[in-house]
Amino acid sequence: MSTIIQKSAVPDSKVFVVKRLEERHFDPTLHLHPEYQLFLVLEGMGTRIIGDSIKPFKAGDLVFTGPNLPHLWKNDESYFSKSNQAKTSGIVIYFPENFLGDIINLKVELENIRELFNKATRGLEIQGKTNRLVGRMMEELLRTEGVDSIILLLKILNTIANSADGHPITHVNYVPINNKAETDRMNKVYHYVMKKFRQKVSLEDVSDLVNMTPTSFSRYFKSRVNRPFSEFLKEVRIDYALKLLKENKISINQVSYESGYSTLSNFNKHFKEVTGKTPLNYRKEYLKIRGGKIS
Repeated sequence: MSTIIQKSAVPDSKVFVVKRLEERHFDPTLHLHPEYQLFLVLEGMGTRIIGDSIKPFKAGDLVFTGPNLPHLWKNDESYFSKSNQAKTSGIVIYFPENFLGDIINLKVELENIRELFNKATRGLEIQGKTNRLVGRMMEELLRTEGVDSIILLLKILNTIANSADGHPITHVNYVPINNKAETDRMNKVYHYVMKKFRQKVSLEDVSDLVNMTPTSFSRYFKSRVNRPFSEFLKEVRIDYALKLLKENKISINQVSYESGYSTLSNFNKHFKEVTGKTPLNYRKEYLKIRGGKIS
């Protein structure tokens, strides 16, 4: 497995880079880079990991991350099948940490942007009206050049900075992964769990994978992800169950099995711990909003 530790996205000749991504799937490898990143998913779904946060993503997902905050958007397994016709697309903007130079720390007019950059160290998920407005502006930025493009980027940042629709992603006490050895280790864990979560996953197997004892690995993982490995595995499984429940194609018992649970009672217990609802109630509420029927 190849591991991308650090990407540099902005050449010295550019103030920033904006581009449309169109691939069969997004880069599934945990990585980081020294630039700020604003990323809008236009097409595709899967699981998003940013720092110590794991969450499902779909079209419309808009995230602003600060320099060297590890992240990945891992598409569902179907996107990696040769026979599948699904594809992904998105718009990404990169700009360097010194984008505005020393002036950002000196001028009162830029105070809101300075505060936004501080918040971006934890990552921001942008929702609501701001999500839709910024999404349209990012589409426009793809077609804008020269000084006009810099002005539009500043408008995008100002819109986010003046909005209450940006919500922190990582926990306040998150400890960043900041070296190659740690990134390699966490990549191995994430890839293994994403591939094997439907099966039995033991702490011993995962700790062997990264050449650690179960006790040492448990301590290490919790220090980096702010929760025990068992909780992380549970969140991955329930995240997958949520997608299956929304599709409404199979029974809840089958959803339980497909999500890696051997008993329905254990699935129900974990599902309620994560979502606060039973699988049946979750499906009913979702289908009521969508106007569908329960199968």
